[in-house]
Amino acid sequence: MKHSILFLAILWLTPFYNLAQETILPKWLTESEREEVPFYTHPQSNRGITDLPQGSEIRTPGEWEEMQAVVISWTSFPSIHRQLVSHIQKECEVWIVTPDSNSVKNNITSNGGNLTNVKFIHAPVNSIWVRDYGPNSVYLAGVDSLVLVDWIYNRPRLADNAVPDSVGNQMGIPVYSSSLAPNDLVHTGGNFMADGFGIGFSSLLVDDENDGSDFSQQAKTSAEVDELMRKYMGIDTYIKMPTLPYDDIHHIDMHMKLLDEETLLIGEFPQGVSDGPQLELNIQYIRDNYLSVFGTPYKIIRIPMVPSNNGNYPSGSWGEPYYRTYANNLIVNKTVIVPVYRAQFDTTGLRIIRDAMPGYNVVGIDVDNSGANLIAQGGAIHCITKEIAVNDPLLISHQKLVDTFDDLNPYQVQALIKHKSGIQSAHLFYKLSEAAPYTSIPMTNLASDTWSALIPAQPVGTEIFYYIEAQSISGKTQVRPIVAPDGYFHFNVLGETTAGLFDSSPSPFQPLFPNPSKGLTCIPMDNAHSFTGKLYLIDQIGREVETIHEGEFKAGERKYFIDVTNYPSGIYTVILDSKQGVFTQKLAVQ
Repeated sequence: MKHSILFLAILWLTPFYNLAQETILPKWLTESEREEVPFYTHPQSNRGITDLPQGSEIRTPGEWEEMQAVVISWTSFPSIHRQLVSHIQKECEVWIVTPDSNSVKNNITSNGGNLTNVKFIHAPVNSIWVRDYGPNSVYLAGVDSLVLVDWIYNRPRLADNAVPDSVGNQMGIPVYSSSLAPNDLVHTGGNFMADGFGIGFSSLLVDDENDGSDFSQQAKTSAEVDELMRKYMGIDTYIKMPTLPYDDIHHIDMHMKLLDEETLLIGEFPQGVSDGPQLELNIQYIRDNYLSVFGTPYKIIRIPMVPSNNGNYPSGSWGEPYYRTYANNLIVNKTVIVPVYRAQFDTTGLRIIRDAMPGYNVVGIDVDNSGANLIAQGGAIHCITKEIAVNDPLLISHQKLVDTFDDLNPYQVQALIKHKSGIQSAHLFYKLSEAAPYTSIPMTNLASDTWSALIPAQPVGTEIFYYIEAQSISGKTQVRPIVAPDGYFHFNVLGETTAGLFDSSPSPFQPLFPNPSKGLTCIPMDNAHSFTGKLYLIDQIGREVETIHEGEFKAGERKYFIDVTNYPSGIYTVILDSKQGVFTQKLAVQ
């Protein structure tokens, strides 16, 4: 018992020692922390409210929804923090957790920064990894009251574990805690993401850490973990994937990111290298067992993982090569802050994100240089930030229209639009070229908060750009995408005149086989040069049914695969779409 009390006292003093000595705690447990885990018990009293209101529609918002603030814990990496403050304060408030705000203010201003939209939470911290131990934004009644949820942190870091209470108290937001048995839940923010509609993603680490050992109080089955996530986070469908063999942290934000309700940005290793094979198995597991909230397969955008200076990738040992990832980025309203490493790779990584998120301000922060080698500590930008959702959300959810061959019928745009005061009006804005002005069309409330409008049919070869705007009865206005009108959704009207325009070069497609098919189908390609694009499948009426590959297509011979076992019989179209043009092939499914 004396050992435990002494350890807690040491932990309480650790943040002040860190500030003076610049001791850096990595994302993983240090050896000394591992030795102390059996003696450590997280505080169980004064940990917020332990039971969420029953019968309320609990909703965890997506990270692309509107944010009022981002929390950071200022320690160890001031140059990175200063850049974060500079970018975030243009979008929302920055709340900095520190026991010494004066020194932080001086650090920012003496290096040319300003304190616009910067606020302070005066509290000690042990480490920089606020994503893992910070509070989670949750709405009651779907779009009504904002509350914060605090899990048990899986590290023996007393000051870090208390940060959610400090944030809630300072910002005036109720904090609900999953700290008391039987509702005790050990979890980390880096190992969780949500689609805004009850679908959540994690690695199986969350089950492992609730087995009754280490930081968990009572052993729980996987189903019991799922139930706690439903109760506290509103997660009705919990997708838990095998951990990656060479990722020491096992947090999914080191290799994947939800960009919207149906799009997964996933890190890509060279074929057969490092965690590449397990990542592909995880993608296949998602595709085989789950659909997005829209009832369609998830769209996959692959983005290269970055090797070490020696060209190596993680191999299972601590240290270099580190897990260099672009997926560990922060979406904060209209800006995406991305970790960057070396220009020869960053150019491709940033381009893929900009292509996937048109209109967003995509900026990079170097986390891999000798002066601020954050990635060597096991994390990047997403790991050291924690967003706080707005108090008054106006929710707009829309499944983007995809390319179509239909040039005769209008294109229906539907959206779920909700606000606690109700919706006064909604409009669809569209245009037929980037330089043209938008045309406005009133949307009609069909039923159950579903609004609809029709874009008139357009001739083959037309690219259509559009966005949605809504106003609540209380007077709040919101758009989707959040960057509109500068950013937009878009789709093409395809036809014979738009096929085969790939830079005036021969088609990269080789014949599909087998064709007709009733199972696994191979799509061979032979590319003269590398390019960025999207390979996907549509049905006879132009609906996208699966994204096969999105991102970089490397030069040379490559094979892509699609399993059509469960697809209805009929004629489908495989489409290769890039900025250089579009190619199509027909696929008969038996």
